[in-house]
Amino acid sequence: MIPMLLAALLSVTAPAAHASAAGAGLPGDSTLRALYAQGRTFEEFVAGARRRTETWRRMAAEASADPGLVSRARSVGGAWHVLAIAEDFCGDSAFNLPYVAKLVAAVPGLELRIVGAGAGRSVMEAHRTPDGRAATPTFLLLDSSWKEVGCFVERPAPLVAWHMENRATKSSDEVHAHVQEWYDTDKGRGTVTEFVEILEAAAAGRPRCVVGAS
Repeated sequence: MIPMLLAALLSVTAPAAHASAAGAGLPGDSTLRALYAQGRTFEEFVAGARRRTETWRRMAAEASADPGLVSRARSVGGAWHVLAIAEDFCGDSAFNLPYVAKLVAAVPGLELRIVGAGAGRSVMEAHRTPDGRAATPTFLLLDSSWKEVGCFVERPAPLVAWHMENRATKSSDEVHAHVQEWYDTDKGRGTVTEFVEILEAAAAGRPRCVVGAS
């Protein structure tokens, strides 16, 4: 059942099936560029964190990107910008953003800036989860002309698939425990893999948006 559900989730990444893959409802490219320009680097974000402080510091120190995935990302070439909407209180932000930051740091031509949910509200609302929420983290991949060419929302697809399959039959505590265990075991590989696939798809002219749910 889960593989079928995962396939269904991934099918929404096609531009024709998910409006945000084409940037529908988003501000213009100049607005995205301006939003990016007001963002913080990952180091500045972690230094300014006021909630989950120890988690952010630990993740910043321990997170890494698989060398094979880094090599794939480097082979894409070009100039790309990652705009992240994240909050320091958000667990999904804490267990996804550090790995994206490590990938970006290892790949020439990739840059990352982070804004809060207040500034990034229009981006979040244009990339809602399947259950209709504007969620953190929301990531946009922008090309050298500041056009949106990909996105990642909230969680990696395998974790989304498990959650959608089990949320009706498990308690909130059981769901949260599994989510935490999944992140602890996966150690960012799912997130980095999906980001590299988004980057490769953008370079091939096939914008891809991966959405999550909770």
